Order: sequence, then C-alpha cells, then structure tokens
Amino acid sequence: MTGADDLPEWEPGTVAVLSTAGDAPHAIPVSTAVRAGPRRVLLALARTRASLARLRADPRCALTVIGAGDVAFTAHGRASVVEDPMAVADSVVAVAVDVDDVQSHADPRFAIEGGVRWRWVDEGAAERDAAIHTALARRHG
Repeated sequence: MTGADDLPEWEPGTVAVLSTAGDAPHAIPVSTAVRAGPRRVLLALARTRASLARLRADPRCALTVIGAGDVAFTAHGRASVVEDPMAVADSVVAVAVDVDDVQSHADPRFAIEGGVRWRWVDEGAAERDAAIHTALARRHG
C-alpha cells in the first residue's frame, strides 16, 4: 500500500530494519536511521557489514520503521555512501537513502503504541552511538 508522500517523523534511536538487494534479500536492524528530509534518510553502517558491501554493489534497498506514535512504513530507495569513514567514528560510514516510494503500513483498525528500542549497555558504545546520531543530524540540518 503506497500513498504516503513524505517520510513520517520518528523518535531518535528507533530501531529500523534495512533490507538490501542481491542474490537473496538481506535484512539487519539499525539504530542510527535519521530523517534527513521528506525523501531522505541518513544512517551509519559498520565498514565491515555485509549490508554495506551489498549496497555498494546494488544500491536498491528498503528501510522499515515501526515506532511509537503510530509510525509504520517502509521507505524504498537507493543508497549511496556520503562519508567514508565518518569523522566521529572511523569504523562506520554514513549512508544516504534517497527515497523513491514510502509504503505506509497504517491501518485504522490498529495503532502502533511503541516500537523496538535498544540501549547500549557499554558506556563507550553509547557515547559513540550518540556522536554518530549527532553527526548524521547535523549533516542534513
């Protein structure tokens, strides 16, 4: 079901699922997805991720977000690396997803009350994640 013109807003840290193309679909959870405009998402991927290699070979992808505030959609688009490595964390790269279509999963028969969220239990990882989020948010603003 398509119909959403622009990306909805979602809470920072909401876990999204990035699906990449290739010989078979491949999906991973990501915590760094940031809305960077009505049709653009920025996120960070580890330089060693298979998903990053797959995006370099074939940029087609989908990002599914299910979050608090009745947010449920899949953004279909094409990814490109925009910072490799990121200045704030040299083990990750910044990836932009330019969205071609937003597939809304909204349904008046139900409401999404909360999405999956995670928190870092390692203090250093939490600080690094916060720095990545800040850098991604600044990149579009």
